[in-house]
Amino acid sequence: MAITVGSTTPTTGLLTSLGVGSGLDVATLVDKLVAAKKAPQQNQISNQAAAANTQLSALGQIGAALSALQSAMATLTDGSAFASRTVTSSDTTVLGAGSDGTAVNGSYNIVVGKLASSLKASSGAFASSSTAVGTGTLTLEVAGKSMSLTLDSTNNSLAAVRDAINKASDNPGVSATIVTGSDGAHLVLSGTQTGAANGFKVSSSGGDGGLAALNYDVAAPSGNALSVINAASDANYTIDGLAANSASNTISTAIDGLTLNLIKVGSSTLSVSSDSSKPTGALTNLVNTYNSFVGIYQNLTKYDATSGTAGAMIGDATLNSINSTLSSIVGGTANGTTLSSIGISLQVDGTLKLDSGKLATALSDGGKTVGNLFAGTGGFAAKLNGSLSNWVGDSGLLAGRTTSLSQQLKDLSSQQTTLNSRMDDLTARYQAQFTALDTLMSKLNSTSSYLQQQFDALNNSNKK
Repeated sequence: MAITVGSTTPTTGLLTSLGVGSGLDVATLVDKLVAAKKAPQQNQISNQAAAANTQLSALGQIGAALSALQSAMATLTDGSAFASRTVTSSDTTVLGAGSDGTAVNGSYNIVVGKLASSLKASSGAFASSSTAVGTGTLTLEVAGKSMSLTLDSTNNSLAAVRDAINKASDNPGVSATIVTGSDGAHLVLSGTQTGAANGFKVSSSGGDGGLAALNYDVAAPSGNALSVINAASDANYTIDGLAANSASNTISTAIDGLTLNLIKVGSSTLSVSSDSSKPTGALTNLVNTYNSFVGIYQNLTKYDATSGTAGAMIGDATLNSINSTLSSIVGGTANGTTLSSIGISLQVDGTLKLDSGKLATALSDGGKTVGNLFAGTGGFAAKLNGSLSNWVGDSGLLAGRTTSLSQQLKDLSSQQTTLNSRMDDLTARYQAQFTALDTLMSKLNSTSSYLQQQFDALNNSNKK
C-alpha cells in the first residue's frame, strides 16, 4: 500500500511559515525577550532616579536662594550697613580724611601749621662713589634701635657703605643713596619715619678715623659731619582751636572714628554726615533676595490645573515649613517693632515690597532706628540668621536631605549595574538556546527536504 503526500503542502513550507529553521532571526528575538523581561525593573529604577534628581535640583535651587539671603544679611547683621558715613574736606589739597563708620555727624575746622617730616642729611663731597670713606665701625641709631657695620678696606667705598646700610637686616630705619653734584659724590641718609623722635644718629669708632665724615647727632654741640637737608619734626595742627601734634601726617587718634591725612600747611573744614546709600542698598538687596526665594518656592510648589502638571516639590513639608517660617519672621515683630515701620511690608502673594520714601525717613537719624531693628538677640538679623543657619550649610537640614538623595541615587546606580549584569547573562543564555534551536530546525528542515524527495520519488514510482 502506497503512502501519498500531496506535494502542494510540503513540510518545509510549514516550518518556514512558523519562522523557524535556518532563517530564524535570533538576535531580534533575543533583544525583544530580554527587553520585555527588563522593562518593569528598568522603569522602576529610571523613575526613582528621575524623581531623586528632580528633588536634588529643586533642593539646590532652594539652598542657593537661602544662602543668598544669608549673604544679604551680612552687613545688616554686623551693623556696618548703618554705620556708613560721608566725610568731606573743604580743601582736599590741605586735608584728606576717612571714617571707620563710628564717627558721629559733625563739622570740624582744622588748621595745619606744620607737616611732620623725616630727617635727611648729606655727607661732604667725595671724588666718586668708589672713593674709600674709612675703616672701623659705623653705628646708626633710631629711637633706641641701632645697628653696627664693620667696614674695612674691602667694603668701605661710598657705594659699599650705601649698600651695607640698605641691605642690613637690623636696619633701624635709615635709607642711603648717593647724589652726585658738580663738587662730587655725596652719601645722603634719610629716616624712613617722620617725627622728631625718629631722627637718626650716626657714630663711628676704631679704624683709621675716616668714618667720622659720616657722624651726626642732633644733640651734639659740635662735631657733626653731615649737613641737614630736612630736620625731623612733628606735625602741628589745631582742631576747632585745640592744639595738637603728631609724629605722622596720618592721624587716627585725633577725632573718634576718623583718620586725618595732613597734606600741606593750610586750613580746611571737615564735615561728617550719614551716608544712607549703603543701608538703602543693603535693605533693597534683602528685599530682592527674599522675593527671589519666594519666586522659586512658588514655582516648585505650584499646580497647573489646565495641564495637570505639578511643581517638583509640591506638598513638600520641609519647603513649606521654610517658607512659613520666613514669612512669619518678616511679617512679625523684632525689638518691639516691625519691618513695615521702616517701609518693608509683606504682600498677599508672600513677597516683600519696599517703600523707598518711608525707608529714607527711617534712615534720617543716621541709621540708628533701622539699625536697632536688626541688632541684638531679639532683632531681625538674629531671627533670620538663626533659621537660615538651621537650613543651609554643611550641617543644615537641606544638606541632610541632599545627602539622603545622593545615597539613594548611588543605590539605584548599584541596582542598575546588577540589573544590567543579569540581563547580560539572560541575553547570553537566550542566544545560546535559540542558536541551538535554530541549528536544530535547520537540521530538521534538511531531513524534511530529504524525506519529501523520497516521498515524491515513491509517488512517481507508483504512478508508473
